[in-house]
Amino acid sequence: MSEAPILVSNSAKVRDHLLAPSSRAVAQAASILRKGGLVAFPTDTLYALGADASNRLAIERLFAAKGRSRKAPIPLLVSDLMMAIKLVGELPDAAIRLATRYWPGPLTLVVQAPRGICTLLTAGTGRIGLRAPDAAVALALIRHFGSPVTGTSANRSGGKDPLDAQEVLRQIGDRVDLILDGGLVAGASSSTVVDVTTSPPVIVRQGPVRQEEILSLLER
Repeated sequence: MSEAPILVSNSAKVRDHLLAPSSRAVAQAASILRKGGLVAFPTDTLYALGADASNRLAIERLFAAKGRSRKAPIPLLVSDLMMAIKLVGELPDAAIRLATRYWPGPLTLVVQAPRGICTLLTAGTGRIGLRAPDAAVALALIRHFGSPVTGTSANRSGGKDPLDAQEVLRQIGDRVDLILDGGLVAGASSSTVVDVTTSPPVIVRQGPVRQEEILSLLER
């Protein structure tokens, strides 16, 4: 895990509190998620705003914190392919091949949403985006929590990209319960998005994983 401190802020009154990096800090963050809280943490692209994907009240709080339209779906972050399968059940062969090759990494797979998933996450589309981030702090949190967390950016909708904890604090510090401060993130371009609910799969958004790489893998 990154040797970065943890910056904690209360939703009622912002206070900076630096802690040494440890498994205890990740456990604290996971506990907050289980109680319906919001945790911001660094990924391989931006800081993400995490909530328990199975807790509708937490997801509603996330939308309020960001000022996000409910017409916009929310992607989920998983630790690995097995967690994705546990969430949605059987996956198409294309999804398994792509995840095996590019996870953890900058590839989001749009799959059929499982029954019972909060419709706020899917925006009524019946589909959900899944990704395993290539970031030690993020993966440690998801694994400790034991199930998927939301992966939307930790900022106000339309706000400046949250590349460090201070930017998260500035924009939504009074709306989150904990910020895991992993320092400055790379701010890489958004992940490549591939819809595997169709055959053949469709590249919805270009990103770091190039189209020719995806097509070559799927054709083999």
